[in-house]
Amino acid sequence: MRSVDAHLAEILATVRPLAPLELELERALGTVLAEEVTSPVPLPPFDNSAMDGYAVRAVDVSAVPVTLPVIDDVAAGSDELRAVGPGHTVRIMTGAPVPAGADAVVPVEWTDGGTASVTIDRPVEVGNAIRRTGEDVQAGEVVLKPGTPIGPAQLGIIAGVGRRRVWVRPRPRVVVISTGAELVEPGSPLGPGQIWDSNSYTLTAAVRECGADGFRVGGVGDDPAVFLDQLDSQLVRADAIITSGGVSMGAYEPVKEALSPLGTVRFDKVAMQPGMPQGFGVLGEDQVPIFALPGNPVSSFVSFMLFVRPALDKMRGLPAAVPETVRAQVTGPLRSPDGRRSFLRGVLSADGSVSPVHGQGSHQLAALASANALIVVPENVTSVPAGAAVEVIRL
Repeated sequence: MRSVDAHLAEILATVRPLAPLELELERALGTVLAEEVTSPVPLPPFDNSAMDGYAVRAVDVSAVPVTLPVIDDVAAGSDELRAVGPGHTVRIMTGAPVPAGADAVVPVEWTDGGTASVTIDRPVEVGNAIRRTGEDVQAGEVVLKPGTPIGPAQLGIIAGVGRRRVWVRPRPRVVVISTGAELVEPGSPLGPGQIWDSNSYTLTAAVRECGADGFRVGGVGDDPAVFLDQLDSQLVRADAIITSGGVSMGAYEPVKEALSPLGTVRFDKVAMQPGMPQGFGVLGEDQVPIFALPGNPVSSFVSFMLFVRPALDKMRGLPAAVPETVRAQVTGPLRSPDGRRSFLRGVLSADGSVSPVHGQGSHQLAALASANALIVVPENVTSVPAGAAVEVIRL
């Protein structure tokens, strides 16, 4: 058997970041920036008021209470030139440009709110409630670097520096196919020997959760020719393909039977539990990666977390590596087969302890649904006592 690390290393050596493309901002959410974004102007581009209030000279309100004449109003977006002379004030709204001569803004809450004249009850320091030109960003300053995932705040600053389009690495398009003659769609009645297909839903959701676009094809039976036809029809829209089932050592393994003769997909036993049977390779002229995962629900999900997610990170232009772990104290004893790295389902608590869930079988999806972590037991360890420190992967 090959090691978990060797299998992941082969995957990461094979997959490549997707080519950048230029997108409208409305389509850029969830992508990864592929260029340096700079600001052509300072932000804010002019001194403006941080509050509704009155623009004043601070010296004129040093002794309070004081009543000053209100000589004008200035609203946000105003392009008229205004000025404040000694002993005067201008009523100003949030975001409006600060008039010449004014060096502070008195919040309206510190006044009687007058319109012809205003009584001010508190003194202010120079600069009070004024957003200075360039205090957020200087002209020419880099606001985002390549490799930054684009979320709402990142979209905001890209728009804020005046960009309408941006170069990004797109969200990978990932097709998910379940195999097995026993599978039926949820909502359909079960016949003898049948089960509802959960893998395609689990894996498609996992794809979307990690920043890619998942397309669920649904179940394909045990006929390798039918599987290949489905695969051919999906390649045109796929940056990657995930299959579940059909990779074990027995008969009626359509994925293995269909792909082994191609010579571009390798099937291995990986020294892990759950998820020992694994397949990986590339398909077609575009060398589309395919991840052939085992069919047991827990096995396929654990395999996704260990192998597919890091690969999708690399395709997105993000750092890709072995999933990060944290140290925790296990609350109960653990057992693991010799020579395999085990990934046991557990509940990680805020106090730094992790409790194994009841039901560690690779088919026990309900136990997986109650877990929020994978407890890692190394290959050379067969038992772990309660209270020992273990490495844990957060789910």
